[in-house]
Order: sequence, then C-alpha cells, then structure tokens
Amino acid sequence: MPDPNAGLPPRYLRTPEAARFLGLSGRTLEKHRTYGTGPTYRKLGGRVVYAVDDLKAWVDRGAKTSTSDPGIGTVSPAKRQRPIPYAGKERR
Repeated sequence: MPDPNAGLPPRYLRTPEAARFLGLSGRTLEKHRTYGTGPTYRKLGGRVVYAVDDLKAWVDRGAKTSTSDPGIGTVSPAKRQRPIPYAGKERR
C-alpha cells in the first residue's frame, strides 16, 4: 500500500501541538528550547514550528532496550546544563 503522505511537504507543528505530540507541557517544550536541550525547531517570522521528523528524532535519542543499555544518546531534562570546563591553558 503506498504511503498517503508521500510527496507532501513535511508537517510542521506549533509549540502546543508539538508538546501534545511528545506528551509534554508547552512550557516544558519552551524551556527545552531556551536551554538548548530540546528538539530542533524553526522560526517562521515570529512563529516557532517543529517538524514531526525532528520531534521523532529527538525522542529516538533516548531509546533504550534495558536499564543497563547506555543507548545511542540521551534526552536531557529541561534545565540549564553545566558548561563544559575549559580544557586548554588558562586564559589571561
């Protein structure tokens, strides 16, 4: 059976729709956007939109098969992340 969406442009969701798709609150998705821990988004004028494929890819980063599985990545919580310590010589 052919894919009914084949050939159509990607579907974009606004923040409330994307949050429902992910099972999160809109506020949590906004925090992820602010802290850089969330899915890729686009700005169209003043509007923030998310491609469904980007939402799925973000969720898939946290896929695991067991509690001991390190997985392929992590989905960070919606909070400020610690800066990476500077590994080079001390700057003056």
